[in-house]
Amino acid sequence: MVSGNIFDWLELPTLKYHWHVVLATLVACNVLFELSRVISPQMFPKTFKTFRGFNETNWNIHVVSTAHCITVVIGAFLILNDSELANDRIFGYSPKAANFYSISCGYFLWDMVTAVRYIKHQGIGMAFHGVAAFAVFILSFRPFLNYYGAVFILYELSTPFLNFNWFMDKLGWTGSKIQLLNGLVLISTFFGARIAYGFFMSYQTWVDVYAVRDQVPISYMFIYGIANIVLNSLNVYWFGLMIRMLIRRFSTKKPAPRLQ
Repeated sequence: MVSGNIFDWLELPTLKYHWHVVLATLVACNVLFELSRVISPQMFPKTFKTFRGFNETNWNIHVVSTAHCITVVIGAFLILNDSELANDRIFGYSPKAANFYSISCGYFLWDMVTAVRYIKHQGIGMAFHGVAAFAVFILSFRPFLNYYGAVFILYELSTPFLNFNWFMDKLGWTGSKIQLLNGLVLISTFFGARIAYGFFMSYQTWVDVYAVRDQVPISYMFIYGIANIVLNSLNVYWFGLMIRMLIRRFSTKKPAPRLQ
């Protein structure tokens, strides 16, 4: 009853049914990170012998990221088929959807703390990404935008391929045909999910929110507005970096013709 009152006071009433999933995910992220610290060097001893500085920690961060994105992307497709949420895209609530958002909420809480802890290595962009993503998912427990939450989870569709590309670099597969294929899939899914689909659904979200603006707190509109701008801006910036990286890595200069 006390915990319920706390969540009601925070204006996140449905969190009282899902806080344990958030906490369990936070713990699971830490456990997986520590397991990777022990198991990964045993699986890839040659690679880990070459690691210096932040590389080993970054490997473990990528392991946790990969586990999260695969889990929630599967959930996103299930949520988009939820007729209850489709009928009320702004204030609808579904326990199944909320559980998947709890997983993302726990992960992005872990990711936010990790990004701040290693900000010198990961950069301020990752810290902003973690804060913005956590804010979006924690506010879903109003409930608010539970339908569109699945849309933004689909941003993670490209993340496994981004992580695979990073792993391939560390494993010595840089420039290989399999990395080229993975890179093409990465570019396609990133553009499709985060740029084309993401920008369109951001617009659609605000169209729906504007239609019920009298029922939405100004603070929520402000937080979601800032988070949306931050995430979309980062996606455009990262997409440009990936294009340049792919071109630089796989472009080959033709040899100058020999004089006869």
